[in-house]
Amino acid sequence: MRSTMMNFPLTLDHVLERAGRLFAKSEIISRLPDRTLHRHTYADFHRRARALGGALQKLGLQRGDRVATLMWNHYAHLEAYFGVPCAGGVLHTLNLRLHPDDIGYIANHAGDRFLIVDDVLLPLYDKFRAHTKFETIIVVPLAGSSVPAEYENYEALIARSTPLTPVALDEDDPAGMCYTSGTTGRPKGVVYSHRSIVLHSLATATTDYMGVSHADAVCPVVPMFHVNAWGVPFTAAMMGSKMVFPGPHLDAVNLLDLYQAERVTLTAGVPTIWMGILQALEKEPARWRLVPGMRMVVGGAAVPESLIRAFDRFNLHVVHGWGMTETSPVGLVSFAKRELGAMPDDARAALRAKQGVPLPFFEVRAMGAAGEAPWDGTSMGELQVRGPWVAASYHDLDAESGQWTPDGWFRTGDIVTIDAAGYVKITDRIKDLIKSGGEWISSVDLENALVGHAKVAEAAVIGVPHPRWDERPLAAVVLKPGMTATAEELREYLAPKFAKFWLPDAFVFVDAIPRTSTGKLLKAQLREQFQNWDWE
Repeated sequence: MRSTMMNFPLTLDHVLERAGRLFAKSEIISRLPDRTLHRHTYADFHRRARALGGALQKLGLQRGDRVATLMWNHYAHLEAYFGVPCAGGVLHTLNLRLHPDDIGYIANHAGDRFLIVDDVLLPLYDKFRAHTKFETIIVVPLAGSSVPAEYENYEALIARSTPLTPVALDEDDPAGMCYTSGTTGRPKGVVYSHRSIVLHSLATATTDYMGVSHADAVCPVVPMFHVNAWGVPFTAAMMGSKMVFPGPHLDAVNLLDLYQAERVTLTAGVPTIWMGILQALEKEPARWRLVPGMRMVVGGAAVPESLIRAFDRFNLHVVHGWGMTETSPVGLVSFAKRELGAMPDDARAALRAKQGVPLPFFEVRAMGAAGEAPWDGTSMGELQVRGPWVAASYHDLDAESGQWTPDGWFRTGDIVTIDAAGYVKITDRIKDLIKSGGEWISSVDLENALVGHAKVAEAAVIGVPHPRWDERPLAAVVLKPGMTATAEELREYLAPKFAKFWLPDAFVFVDAIPRTSTGKLLKAQLREQFQNWDWE
C-alpha cells in the first residue's frame, strides 16, 4: 500500500518561519564584550536572519557555499545559524580556541568563501588571514568600534539588504559543518544536513532528554563554535524558548549574575564551567537566587558523582549527556527510568554519572574482539553508534573511511559497558587522548613536537586527573646524554606550535620511559605512576 502522506521537507527554513510567526515576542538577550545586555525579540531575529541571507546572496552566495563564523555566543551568531542555511549556504563555525594555524587549515579545507567575525576577534583573524582565501569579510561591531574600510559592516549590510530570494531547499542539503579538534592528525570536517539538524532538535527537546519548552529560558554556555552549542540554539528556536547568550564572559560570577537576572531554567556547558560555578556558590551561598531546579546539561567529559551531589544541595539539577562532533552531537542522556523505581541516593548518583541512554532513533552497541558485548553492565567493548544525525563520512577525506563499519556503524573510539536497562558508561579510551575542559588534546602531537627539541631524546605525554580541568597533560621527558633543560624551556619551545591549553602543565625528567615488548610506549604504567600527581 502506498503512503498518502505529504512529503514535507524537514528544513531550517520551517524552523525560522515558525519562530518568527508563533513566538515573535520571545526574547533573545546577549551579553556584549562591555558586559552590557543587548535585547531583541524573535520577530527581530526572524527579520534580521532573512536580511542576512539576502545580503549574502547579493554578495554572490551560491547554493552549497560555505560561510565561516568566528564569533562568540550572541544574537548575530544566532542569525547566522539560520540566515546562512536558509539562503542555501552552509554555516561553518570556526573554533576560536584552536591554534591559528589549525583555524587557517580548517577554513581552507572546508573551502569557505565568506567569513563573519566579531570585531573583538579581528586580532585572532589577523594571525591566520594570510593563509586563507575568504572573498568577503563581514565584521560584527559588538564593541561599537568602527569597522575597517576593507571589510563589510554586518549591521550596515543588514540595513541595506534586499529580501532573501527563496531557495527550494531539500532536507538532505548541507546546512552546517564543524571540524573535530584534530585529536589524531589534522581536524576532520563533519557536514550536517537540514534533516539531521531538525531531527536532532526534535529528539533533544523531548521531556526525558533536555526537555526544552517554550516556558524555558535557555542559556547555552557551550560555545556556538563547538558542535553548534550541542544543537541547543536550534532546539530553543524550534520551541520558542527565551534565549540568553553569555558572549565572551564565561567566568562563574558573570554567568551566575546572568542566570539570576534572566531567570534561566536550562543551561549547558562542560564540567570545568560547572566546577567554577560550584566554587563560587560555595564561597558565597547567599549571593545568588537562581531558579529552583535549574537544569544544567553537562557534556564534553565525564562528570564526577561529587559534582552532581554538590549541585543537588543547591537545588540545581545536573543532566549528564554524551556526544561527538560526528553525532551532531547528542546521542546519550542520563535520566532515571521508571522501571528502576525508588533508588538509594548513592545508586541514583551513580546512575546519573553514567553517559545515559540513547535518544530516539539513535542506536548503540559495544563491540569486542568476539563480537557484540552483552548488555550486562560489565562486559566492555568499543562504543559504535548509528542514526539519522550520525555522520556517514568526513568532508573530503576518503582516507578516514575506516572509521565506519561496512554495515554503517560509526566507531567512536570509546570503551564502554551497557547495562540491561540500556545505560551506557564510558570506562576508557582506545587512543591515548587527553580531555581537558571539554576539549581534546593529542598526546602524540605533543610527543612528536617535544622530540624535535635539540636536547630531548624521548617523550611521552599522558593525561593526569586534575581537580578543575578533568585532565591536564604531563610530559615525561628523557634528555640526551649530558644535556640539561627546564620545564619552562620546553614549554616555550612548544608554545608557538599549539594552542595554549594544549601545553603540558608539568614536565618530569626521567631516565627511561617504559615500553611494551614491541617497543610501544607503555602509557598505562606512566598513568599509574603519576595518578596522584599534586598539581599544587
